[in-house]
Amino acid sequence: MKHFFYSILISVFFISCQEKVTLESISKINGYWEIQKVELPDGQKKEYKINETVDYFEWKESVGFRKKVTPQFDGTFLINDELEEIQIKDSSGIFQIHYKTPYTQWKEEIITLTDSILVLKNKQNLEYHYKRFTPFSIK
Repeated sequence: MKHFFYSILISVFFISCQEKVTLESISKINGYWEIQKVELPDGQKKEYKINETVDYFEWKESVGFRKKVTPQFDGTFLINDELEEIQIKDSSGIFQIHYKTPYTQWKEEIITLTDSILVLKNKQNLEYHYKRFTPFSIK
């Protein structure tokens, strides 16, 4: 019973320390994000050690876009014309990104958003864990 109590106490501590996503923090989404892992609903994890593409978000005043870009060794990016329009909406303190392309639309909940961490969750309960991308250069 003692171990159960300590487990609950530690869980509450970590949940309460998690930075809450706010309207003011949403602008932190702007920039380049590299996927680290995907957590499946059953607890399994798929780790991404090397990424050929990174996600670029640009958001301002509730609208923006997300693009897949390919980093190059000289510090630049290869970019195509495809993008996903986004709107970020607040639903009773839960922030969701609403995506739209000419072919489909979907949404993801923003679970965590800090200067260096982004966690998104979709309707299949897949959690996408990103870290802020640091460009590399061999100049």
